[in-house]
Amino acid sequence: MTFDHLARREALRAALRERGLDALLVTDLTNVRYLSGFTGSNGGLLVDARGEAESRIATDGRYTTQVAEQAPDLVVLNARGVATALVAHAAKQKTHKLGVESHIVTLQQHRALVAAAGQAADQVAFVAPELVPVAGVVELLRVVKDPHEVEALRKAAEIGDQALAALLAGGGVRAGRTELEVARELESRMLDFGSEGPSFETIVAAGPNSAMPHHRPTDAVLKTGDFVKIDFGALWLGYHSDMTRTYVLGEPAAWQREVYGLVLAAQTAGRAALKPGAELKSVDAAARDLIDAAGHKDHFDHGLGHAVGLDIHESPALSKLSDGLVPVGSVLTVEPGVYLPGKGGVRIEDTLVVGESENLLLTLTDKALTILEP
Repeated sequence: MTFDHLARREALRAALRERGLDALLVTDLTNVRYLSGFTGSNGGLLVDARGEAESRIATDGRYTTQVAEQAPDLVVLNARGVATALVAHAAKQKTHKLGVESHIVTLQQHRALVAAAGQAADQVAFVAPELVPVAGVVELLRVVKDPHEVEALRKAAEIGDQALAALLAGGGVRAGRTELEVARELESRMLDFGSEGPSFETIVAAGPNSAMPHHRPTDAVLKTGDFVKIDFGALWLGYHSDMTRTYVLGEPAAWQREVYGLVLAAQTAGRAALKPGAELKSVDAAARDLIDAAGHKDHFDHGLGHAVGLDIHESPALSKLSDGLVPVGSVLTVEPGVYLPGKGGVRIEDTLVVGESENLLLTLTDKALTILEP
C-alpha cells in the first residue's frame, strides 16, 4: 500500500501559508512519518511553504539506506542533531518565520534551535528566522483519514478480530489462567495473523480488577464468575486498532447482566449519536446520560472515545469537556464503561469511520453478552 506523502506535504504547505509561515520544523516522529514515510528513531523534517525544493529530511548515518528507501523524494541532511541542522538550513535559505511544534519542543531544545538559527544566519549575513510556536498543525491534517489510511485501520481491526476469535475458540480465556497468560497469548495470536505488534499494552482484567479502566495484567488468576475485560489492538503499517470486549466466566449474576446490558445500551446510543457535524460533547452525553440515569454517574469517569490512527490516541476526543464537531472522515472509538470497585466492570468499545451517510464499523467481534465456559 502506498501513502501519498507529497500530497500531505502540499496540504501542510497550504496550512502554513494561511498562518503566514515560511516553513515548519517537524520533530514529532509520528508527524515525520505521516509527512514523509520515514520510520527511523531519529528524524526531523523541514517543510518549506514555498515548495519542495527547499524542504529537507534529516537523520543520521544509521538510517542512510532506510531514509533513501522510505522517503526517496526528499533531500536528506545527514546529522545527529536533526532539529538544529534543519533550523540552520532554514536560516541559510533566508527563512523569515519558521514554525516549531511547540507541543513537542522543550525549553532546552528551543534554546538550542535559537542558537543554531543565529549562527547559520550570521554566515549568510541574514537576520535569524523568528521561531513561531505552532501546536497541532500537522495533527489537524491527520484528523481526516484518506482511503489508504482507512484500509490500514480496517486491516488492523481485522487482525484484532481474528486473534480474539482464535483465542476464544482455543479456550484461551478460562478459569485457572492468569491475566498475563491471556494477554501474552492474544498478542502472540495477533502476530500470527500479521500484526506488526500490539497497539498498546494489552489489558486483561479479571474479577475485581475489571473495575479498573486501565488495569495492567498481572498474575491474578481468572475465576468462575469473573468479568474478564480485554482491551487490545493490532498494528498494521503503523496504524492502530482498538477494541474492548467483556466476557463472563460461567453463569452471570443478576448484577452482571444488569451492568452489561446498561453498558451495551450506552454504547449503542453513543454509536447512533456519532454523526458528522454532531457536537463532540453531545456524542459523549448520549451514552453518559443513560449511565447517569441508571445511578452509575460515579462509575464512568473517562471520556466516551478518541480518534485513532498512527497514534492510539489522537484528536478529536469524545468527552463532556470536548469542544468542536465530529469531522466526516475521522476514525473514532466509542467505549463507555461502568466500573464497580471491589466487584467488577464492563467496557465495550468499537472503532468506527465517520461517513457522510453512515459510519463504517471496523471492529466486528460480537457484542452480545457472551458466557465463556469456566
